[in-house]
Amino acid sequence: MINFDFTGTEPFLDKTLWDGYVRRARAAHNALLTKTGAGKEWLGWRDMLSSPNDALIEDLTTLGEEIAENADVLLCIGIGGSFLGAEAVIQALSPYFPTPAPAATTGGPRSVSVLFAGHHLSSSYLTELLRHLEGKSVYVNVISKSGTTLEPAVTFRIVREWMEATYTDHAKRIIATTDHSKGALRTLASQKGYRNYVIPEDVGGRFSVLTPVGLLPIAAAGFDIRSLFYGAVSMMKELESADDNPAIEYALRRYLLHEQGYSTEILSVFEPKLKGIGAWWQQLFGESEGKEAKGLFPAVCTFTTDLHSLGQYIQAGKRNLMETFLVSDKERNTVLVPHDETNLDGLNYLAQTPLHSIGEAAYQGTAKAHQQGGVPTVHINLPSISEESLGRLIYFYEHAVSVGGYLLGVNPFDQPGVEAYKQEMFALLGRP
Repeated sequence: MINFDFTGTEPFLDKTLWDGYVRRARAAHNALLTKTGAGKEWLGWRDMLSSPNDALIEDLTTLGEEIAENADVLLCIGIGGSFLGAEAVIQALSPYFPTPAPAATTGGPRSVSVLFAGHHLSSSYLTELLRHLEGKSVYVNVISKSGTTLEPAVTFRIVREWMEATYTDHAKRIIATTDHSKGALRTLASQKGYRNYVIPEDVGGRFSVLTPVGLLPIAAAGFDIRSLFYGAVSMMKELESADDNPAIEYALRRYLLHEQGYSTEILSVFEPKLKGIGAWWQQLFGESEGKEAKGLFPAVCTFTTDLHSLGQYIQAGKRNLMETFLVSDKERNTVLVPHDETNLDGLNYLAQTPLHSIGEAAYQGTAKAHQQGGVPTVHINLPSISEESLGRLIYFYEHAVSVGGYLLGVNPFDQPGVEAYKQEMFALLGRP
């Protein structure tokens, strides 16, 4: 079970209107469950958990095993929700320093490296990526509902040319994840004979990690997508009730702080593996709530690293911040601080102390100091960094941001503002 602690927000909340806000939050929760709120046509991310497609999960698992067996690299091309979720889960579950897959001639177990492209326009990155792929066995998963989003579309055009020049069986090595019936990528996949998977029409990109968008790369990386998916199913069932509902609590407290003038939420992690979850959370909340001059600005910090750069501002800067700590107390090891006869660094008082105990003290001390400095705090503690717990966390955040959007009075499932930069960019590029 994920543990949620909201007591760190209590001293900062105006509780005089608490009962009325609780009723509003429960109404927002009910609007999500009954599909009566704004954007109700975009709730496929809940429907697919209510009626799991076990055959699809098995098919994706099998293809993931094929890719792992035959490829050194799976290159995923996508942007925003088409890569952040997969990258987050893979990063959280992977070792920091994975053993490279052996050459095909050596025999023995293989592992595939999942790389990402199409999420920016760096020519240096793509040039070095193609150089890195030379001599390797490569599969490509291109992910786009339309196939015309500039960054992944132009990247795939370049990568596709490279694949066709490199492999005689290039069509077998390219998998398209796209719309079920329309769009440029759907047409190209049909023309080229690519294997393909469907992005459900009623699932927006930032909610798509538990569809083939995220599940295929995660499966190829060697992780249990069934446990991930059913972790989300379990959390959804637990959050059906409005009583003792942490998603409602989180959404309500964020909204109350927003109404009291807070403008930023920091998601702080002490395990660097969770930074990718923060990047996924950042899009989910920023794109869902940032409308009509409303919403908390989402930012991610990795501690203790960022305590040496942003710690001063968090502690004593403008008091417009709330902070959520995302931690896991089960990620432990046997690293001990050794005794040193010279003790020049003065650290012998920590001799034989497990490093994770020092990290726990850093977490507790940071949380206490920040709260005393005027920062409302929330604590989310994962029982472990596992497929099941990540699935539960993903659904928790999706449910919470939906309730939060309705509290703000915005549609949490559209993103009209993202078109503005595109219009200006395309004008400069001379797009017809």
